[in-house]
Amino acid sequence: MLTTKKIKEYALQAGADVVGIGAMERFEGAPREMDPRYIFPEAKVMIGLGFRIPRGYLRGIEEGTQFFQYPALGYAGINETYAPIVVRKVSCFLEDYGYEGVAYRNTGGRGPVSDMTGKGHSESPELRRRLTHFEAVSPDRPAPDVQFQFRIAAYICGLGEIGWSKMFLTPEYGPRARFAFVLTDAPLAADPVYAGPALCDKCKACVVNCPGKAISAKEEVKVRVAGKEISWGKLDEWQCHFAYCGGVKETNPFLPRDAYRDIPDGDKIIRGEKKPTPAEISKISKILHQYYPAPCDYGNAMCGGRGCIRACMIHLDEQGKLKNKFKSPFRKRKPWKLEV
Repeated sequence: MLTTKKIKEYALQAGADVVGIGAMERFEGAPREMDPRYIFPEAKVMIGLGFRIPRGYLRGIEEGTQFFQYPALGYAGINETYAPIVVRKVSCFLEDYGYEGVAYRNTGGRGPVSDMTGKGHSESPELRRRLTHFEAVSPDRPAPDVQFQFRIAAYICGLGEIGWSKMFLTPEYGPRARFAFVLTDAPLAADPVYAGPALCDKCKACVVNCPGKAISAKEEVKVRVAGKEISWGKLDEWQCHFAYCGGVKETNPFLPRDAYRDIPDGDKIIRGEKKPTPAEISKISKILHQYYPAPCDYGNAMCGGRGCIRACMIHLDEQGKLKNKFKSPFRKRKPWKLEV
């Protein structure tokens, strides 16, 4: 007989660092294109699997001397290799008991709306650049590929809370975690949503330290999930993507200082002070493809989460809020920054 305890213990043995279970009805009110109940209408619960990003994966970027390992291991290594193996094991384990496990790894595909913003093609230059046509197979179903918001899903599974930066914070690792999910028709008991103690105190260290200036200090986004109101600081997704892909010189030693010389206001763009126009975005994307580590389509993580991960985890460590403790603080030297 399959029990909730048994599936959780197996998921941890299979390689997940944290496990939570959320009831599917908690997605009530989500846009159709972002509602996982359309992926598996018979699913009763969603199993959320969290995978820690070892703190040492961020050491090279913190020192400014080794940039490859964090995107290779802390990003792609977890999302593309490690987590899918664990998801497969959990799905097969469910099958052994006669239940279906629908795997959902960190999204590599794209849908008719952004999985981060819910915006369609007309509102999202990034989506327009990637794909242009999505067609529903019948009037009662949303167009493929249905994608759900991972941070809201992790909240629904009781794994933690969304911080001001919009990063998901677990009580174990703070922002150092990635997620994958399994939808199942197994009659498992759902965990309650996270009810504290609060992790994010809205210190805004993420705002101050973000090289893309992507996180608003004042504007707040509020949504109602599972009967509770949750919120985060308004995020400029393009500015986040731009800094993440190495577009801001102060956090990318591989980008020449004159890389945007042929773009009007290129000096302001390379400093992260001006948001590029759609035409400039196209030019910049081609420029960034020339410099290590390319390509930026999947993501370089060149900023190394300077605000949303590193500044946040340093603050949480100083407050002693995280269960994952260390013998010494992460930041040992004055943070580096290239002048432009």
